[in-house]
Amino acid sequence: MDRRNFSAACVFVPASLLGLTVQRAHALSLADLSVGDASSGVKAALERGATVAVSLLGRTDGFLGNPKVRIPLPGFLESGAKMLRMVGQGNRIDELVVAMNRAAEQAVPAAKDLLLNAVRSMSVSDAKGILTGGDTSVTQFFVGKTRAPLTERFLPVVTAATEKVQLADKYNRLAGKASDMGLVKKDDANIQRYVTSKSLDGLYLVIGEEERKIRQDPVGSGSAILQKVFGAVR
Repeated sequence: MDRRNFSAACVFVPASLLGLTVQRAHALSLADLSVGDASSGVKAALERGATVAVSLLGRTDGFLGNPKVRIPLPGFLESGAKMLRMVGQGNRIDELVVAMNRAAEQAVPAAKDLLLNAVRSMSVSDAKGILTGGDTSVTQFFVGKTRAPLTERFLPVVTAATEKVQLADKYNRLAGKASDMGLVKKDDANIQRYVTSKSLDGLYLVIGEEERKIRQDPVGSGSAILQKVFGAVR
């Protein structure tokens, strides 16, 4: 055999065997994970996601400057806002939008301890469901564990922030009448509850995005346990 061909064959075969070995190791790695490792990996991912989300959103322009989570006027008021702008009330509409988003930014930091407590107290079945679940598994977990208590925690902060805008009271009166007529959902008929709901939607969205980043690039996370666990399910 030609020496060059022989050398090439020697390189090619081990490389092929190595690729096969890696594929087999990858296929078996999820099954080989211990319950402890799997649970620790999921908790580490969710803790990181929650911490990053609170940091990103709980600051000036965290909501207002992010198109993905920026809180708009409710649909029916958005239509009315066009008319208000035509009669010179555009500044008041803008003021309400800014106030809603600032309220969300002020409320979000209060979520951190509840989010982390939910993660640290999760069951093995919770961790397994998240690890093998789809893109919405993290959101579903946090919604189920924290939405109700966070709603009550956010409301006072949001109320204090929106009360500074006189248009908020007018909005509630107008939306209340519209709700009685079936034109507006009850949750949207109160500006404070509307902003609270949208704040939580944005928070869960960003947590989910952070968790997906870890799934897509576990090595880039810089964490050994995240690499081990999420590398196994890629």
